[in-house]
Amino acid sequence: MPRAKNNVAARKRHKKILKLARGYRLGKHRLYRTAKDQVEKSLQYAYRDRRQKKRNFRRLWIVRINAACREHGLTYSQFIHGLKEKNIDLNRKALAHLAMHEPDAFKALVEQVAK
Repeated sequence: MPRAKNNVAARKRHKKILKLARGYRLGKHRLYRTAKDQVEKSLQYAYRDRRQKKRNFRRLWIVRINAACREHGLTYSQFIHGLKEKNIDLNRKALAHLAMHEPDAFKALVEQVAK
């Protein structure tokens, strides 16, 4: 009796990996072994960077808030401390949006905190 090689499943596995490897350069999109290695590494990067994205955006928001606060004579830490004392619950994303796109509203917040 001949040996069954299960070509259908193997081809499906290979196609799945090569589909994920589209757009990679050189053999990484063409050769199964190198494509498999690169796809695994890429998925690891994607997993890691989904978490890093949250950190990076928080850092960006803090920089923007700090810059806007300094225009009004306050530091970031003084501003955040003042918000907490006044029980103003706005997250950093919203504060950064106000600082960038609605400077009048942000100035009103700074004046509230500065009192």
